[in-house]
Amino acid sequence: MCGIAGTVWLQQSSGISRETLGKMTDAISHRGPDDSQIWMQTDHHDAYGRNVGIGLGFRRLSIIDLQGARQPMANEDGNVRMVFNGEIYNYQSLRKRLQGAGHRFATDGDGESILHLYEDLGTDCFAQLNGMFAIAIWDASKNRLVLARDRIGQKPLYYSCNQNGVPGENRIVFGSELKTLAAVDGVCTEVDPAAIDEFLTYQYIPHPGTIWKGVRKLPPGHFAVFQDGKVTVTRYWDFDPSVETPISAGDARDRLRELLNDSVKLRMQSDVPLGSFLSGGIDSSLITAIAQSHSSEPVRTFSIGFPVADFDETKYAAEVAAHLGTRHQRFEVSPSGVDVIDKLVWHYDEPFGDSSAVPTWYLSELTRGEVTVALSGDGGDELFAGYERYQALWLSRHLQRIFPFHRLPGIGLVQHLPDSNKQRSLIRRGKRFLEAFGQPTARRYLNWLQIFPESMRGSLYTDDFAKSLPDADPFDFLDSVWQRSDGRDVVSQASMSDVLSYLPCDLCTKVDIASMAHGLEVRQPLLDHRIVEFAGSLPIRHKFRGRRGKLILQDTFGSMIPASIFTRKKMGFGIPIGGWFRDELKPMVHETLLANDAKIVPFFNRDVVSELVRSHEASEHNHGYRLWNLLILEKWLRRWT
Repeated sequence: MCGIAGTVWLQQSSGISRETLGKMTDAISHRGPDDSQIWMQTDHHDAYGRNVGIGLGFRRLSIIDLQGARQPMANEDGNVRMVFNGEIYNYQSLRKRLQGAGHRFATDGDGESILHLYEDLGTDCFAQLNGMFAIAIWDASKNRLVLARDRIGQKPLYYSCNQNGVPGENRIVFGSELKTLAAVDGVCTEVDPAAIDEFLTYQYIPHPGTIWKGVRKLPPGHFAVFQDGKVTVTRYWDFDPSVETPISAGDARDRLRELLNDSVKLRMQSDVPLGSFLSGGIDSSLITAIAQSHSSEPVRTFSIGFPVADFDETKYAAEVAAHLGTRHQRFEVSPSGVDVIDKLVWHYDEPFGDSSAVPTWYLSELTRGEVTVALSGDGGDELFAGYERYQALWLSRHLQRIFPFHRLPGIGLVQHLPDSNKQRSLIRRGKRFLEAFGQPTARRYLNWLQIFPESMRGSLYTDDFAKSLPDADPFDFLDSVWQRSDGRDVVSQASMSDVLSYLPCDLCTKVDIASMAHGLEVRQPLLDHRIVEFAGSLPIRHKFRGRRGKLILQDTFGSMIPASIFTRKKMGFGIPIGGWFRDELKPMVHETLLANDAKIVPFFNRDVVSELVRSHEASEHNHGYRLWNLLILEKWLRRWT
């Protein structure tokens, strides 16, 4: 696991110095504390006689082949050079095949297999890789830079290409995090208003956009080619979520057992200490159980507890650990928004409002003190229909067919009931259910996901900011992935939409940044692309029935963990954020969001923000998640603009 950065330029006037490349690389030193290397060439001439400059930077976290496998890495004749961040889990089988074809390997690491595979297949090589990765390849023979990102979006990759006839800016810069690009003058300069609108909708900024105009995220499952001053982005992997493959329950269980066992085994390859996150939920418990079945020693497991009962599930983790015989370690912290918010704002680079980044941050920090690699159960809810919102969607669909429940007299009064501070209060869930009940299905689903509903954003925005927004609706991002599973049942549509949107943009981003901030590599066996394809094609009856999800996980692996883990109430991975804004974060809110010099003033009506704060502090409504997103945005604007 590492961090990468680099540039290619076609005009001397837009070149980048070695010092600047060093700054780009050093900006992500936390991703690779073990080694740092840069390579530059400023005298390469392309087919048009232009003097092309190339720079590749690399920060290394050593996981496999600790003494070798240094990057940037070159092939035998030096015409192909590469830096990459991630892990290629099938590298050993690729290596054998490539050696049989005559390729000579100079290292024992996984990265060199990419290099030789590219020599043989060009950009078709990425479809051969099983792993999580962000790759940059300079191909001198073709005068092109190739960037690629893994299928699911576990590893981030940003780039900016100033072109379209702008004088002296015929170049591309790229990096694992936005802060690498921010180290280059003139790249991260203008905030994109549309990104703020998207952020307040989703709590993240969907790909391919970023908070900065002119800076892009490479979408998952895509590669980009920079050649002759232009960038071409191409999809190299896809699965069709509209296709449902008939399969018997027994065959489905057999196939899932085979796939997940192989995925966990592949991800246990490491030359450094490895452990497993164990929350006590279904997914992390299953991953840990399978890992333990493939280990001759007790697997090291880690959970994090909080002094608030509604948010502490470590007793379930301890139950699973005792059942499996793992070497378990429980960390207890009192999470503090005051202490951690500035760190989150710096590491996440652009506004990121998922508050579960806080416990993920603490868990990663404490786990890194014990191991360098951790397995995680991310993806189980999306792939196997585990979220409660899927149950709500299923229920609303069935109720709509019976009676227009949302039109009953007095139903609107429910919206005026006081909110509860409890994480999963009945009133709070009922209000959200009724707010969305009468809407078209995809819009209804967005209503359960979004932080600020469209009507609330409309009153929040100043006139000038509203006029600066493009005609595009933030809903278009969700709608585009929703339509891809057209014809499937409503739960499959929702879960596959999450796989294509929420999973890469939120969960993978959260885990990558929080873990890599501490030099910890997190591996997610459920996100093996073979499992994603299999789960996407499964008929819903194997996953969801009678308002219960993850049926196939229990049917296939239920004997490996305590039965109570499948029947207990889902808690999620949260923090008491509502209480924070009435207590420890209250002074910060008044000193930032409500200050005369607040950075959000050009965007938002101060009276509306003040009313959100007042009604929350008075316990009239629970706006905790909305205030968290506003505070993150204000802090981000103060730090980065």
